[in-house]
Amino acid sequence: MMTQPENVLDFWFGPSGSATEIVGRQRKLWFAKSAANDQAVVDQFADTLVEATAGKLDHWADTPRGRLALVIVFDQFPHHIHRDQSQAFATDPQALALSLAALKAGDEQHLTPIERVFLYLPLEHAESNEMQELSVALYEKLADEAAIEERAIFDDFLNYARQHRDVVARFGRFPHRNAILRRPSTDDEIEFLKLPGSRF
Repeated sequence: MMTQPENVLDFWFGPSGSATEIVGRQRKLWFAKSAANDQAVVDQFADTLVEATAGKLDHWADTPRGRLALVIVFDQFPHHIHRDQSQAFATDPQALALSLAALKAGDEQHLTPIERVFLYLPLEHAESNEMQELSVALYEKLADEAAIEERAIFDDFLNYARQHRDVVARFGRFPHRNAILRRPSTDDEIEFLKLPGSRF
């Protein structure tokens, strides 16, 4: 049976709950390197990524939640399915185009704050100063609108957005991708990559 958008969203966010509950439960899947989690994405969604890349799931973008699911398929799943390989970045353009289309259409009003985090991530992943500035602006707004008890969570996402922006502003790209994408690093980038936290 073909994967549906809600299958992706249910897997990625788990049962409904507060942002605190969801982040606490899903953070390892989202941000930690785990062979078991990578394999779970491969088992459940490798075919979905192939179908999406072939344009067979374009109709998902007809609804805000469907478009979010497609963003996750293009922006997040490749990093599990193609861990540490150049293919991990192959569908970044599709993810970014979907994110921008969602913003233009006002999809945000139909999504929860924690879902909006992942709608914005393709902007944060773009090697573009313009997209990085937009990313920071969106995460600032998200943090400003957060409930008091959840402000720290969204401040954390904002902090990472600012770090990404600053790296792209300095180098015009993410140096930690150079080896995977077979790009030569400059001397400045090599020195930067020796610093703690430079390989986010």
